[in-house]
Amino acid sequence: MKTASAHILRIGLGITFVWIGVLILQNPAAWSGFIKPWAVNFLFTTPEKTMIGAGIFDLAVGFFLLINFWTFTASLLAVLHLALVLLVSGINAITVRDIGLLAGALALALDFWSRRKNYFST
Repeated sequence: MKTASAHILRIGLGITFVWIGVLILQNPAAWSGFIKPWAVNFLFTTPEKTMIGAGIFDLAVGFFLLINFWTFTASLLAVLHLALVLLVSGINAITVRDIGLLAGALALALDFWSRRKNYFST
């Protein structure tokens, strides 16, 4: 990553994902309340175990963003995860912030994709 803005975005997203992962793992039952009742029917396990998986996933994505390793993959996974969060939780006073995080993760993924394409075409 060559631009300061992309670096700041990557670090900010990384911290956010690590932080939310820790918060989810501290109290997965509370976070499972954000899952809409219709979405619970599609889970392969309990909502609490699903949230534990989400917390671990968030920690991993955040870690890879922070260390700038597999950054394209981590940012693309962040986009997919945030889109899924908005789908199963709906847009409310809490998740409305996820729209901004989704846009930031998408911008980061696109930035890394364009650099990747330029790297392989030279």
